[in-house]
Amino acid sequence: MNIGKTIKNLRRERDMTQEQLAEYLSISPQAVSRWETDLALPDITLLPALSGVFGVSVDELLGMNRSNDIHKKVH
Repeated sequence: MNIGKTIKNLRRERDMTQEQLAEYLSISPQAVSRWETDLALPDITLLPALSGVFGVSVDELLGMNRSNDIHKKVH
């Protein structure tokens, strides 16, 4: 899953609008829309705030499963 789909799914699970998420992050709703449609990526400085809003780690937000990723690199 890509970060745009992850953001969209997490936002919907929390019953948030794009406008509400944008307001919390002090960005435009259009920026959130561009992320969710894979036209742009969130600025790296927003990742901690995004993960905080959704209650997930930055790794989860990026679609990484640490144990699987580490295992693949070692073997």
